Amino acid sequence: MANSTEPQKPQNTKKNKKKGETLDTFYGAKIQNTEQTEDNIKENAPKPSKGNGNSPQTYEEFESEMTKKMEAFWEEKLEIMQKKFTHLQNQFDQTVKENQALKARIRQLEDNDRVKEQESIKQSQNTKKLEENIKYLTDKVIDLENRGRRDNLRIIGLPEKPEINTKLDMLIQRYNQRKCPEILEQGGNTATDRAHRTPSTLNPQKTTPRNVIAKFQSYQTKEKILQEARKRQFRYKGMPIRVTQDLASSTLNDRKAWNMIFRKARELGLQPRISYPAKLTIYFQGKVWAFNKIEDFQLFAKKRPELCGKFDTENQRARNT
Repeated sequence: MANSTEPQKPQNTKKNKKKGETLDTFYGAKIQNTEQTEDNIKENAPKPSKGNGNSPQTYEEFESEMTKKMEAFWEEKLEIMQKKFTHLQNQFDQTVKENQALKARIRQLEDNDRVKEQESIKQSQNTKKLEENIKYLTDKVIDLENRGRRDNLRIIGLPEKPEINTKLDMLIQRYNQRKCPEILEQGGNTATDRAHRTPSTLNPQKTTPRNVIAKFQSYQTKEKILQEARKRQFRYKGMPIRVTQDLASSTLNDRKAWNMIFRKARELGLQPRISYPAKLTIYFQGKVWAFNKIEDFQLFAKKRPELCGKFDTENQRARNT
């Protein structure tokens, strides 16, 4: 009977302990049982008010009070977020306006650029026309100047002496009478209107005499003297002189550009001539060929085996320098 009065021990204590340890190990923290949880709720439950002896605050009232506080808290946060959102919305609207203004500005700049491009094209066309007109007028002026010099002859190599310079008119007239007596026999007139040195001032650094420009009273006489000068060499007191047509300085420079080709063509027996204003003519393979530009002649010479490589003006200039 003594055994029956002893208190009974719980049978599954070890098993429950082992189960609790397994859960604690799995989750990494202690798991409280239901009784402990209820004790904690009771301890944290609101206490009755002391002053008025009212009943203690219920759980529902506590929950309602906490809900109001949370609502107030979140309403405050929401108001702050709405202010920030409004600020961001204003910034976005301002950015959109600025973007639209920039797009309008870009379109305006593009339109202005197209207008300027069209104006540039028109300006280029006008410039091209002006250049063509200037070239035409320049050529016209040069041609008029050359025609105004048609009665003149340029005498190269006449000695630079005072007794010659003071009596150029008489000297040239007497010289022509001796060298070209057939002109007088045909009733021609060898008189000149005037004769002068060019340039007007003497350069002491130059050893060669200045050219003499003589204007004849008769164009036919001038042409006959020029033809005689092409046939034979004129001399003055044993010194060779050259008689050529007087032309504008630009035309003379254009003719000088043919000098190297002219000399080489003469060596090859091509009978070269410089015709007005600065055109080269040669006699080749039974035909007369005329060239206005040096480039045209060089292209012509490259296509002919007989002339290819013999008129390389660049190499000739390099050798001379």
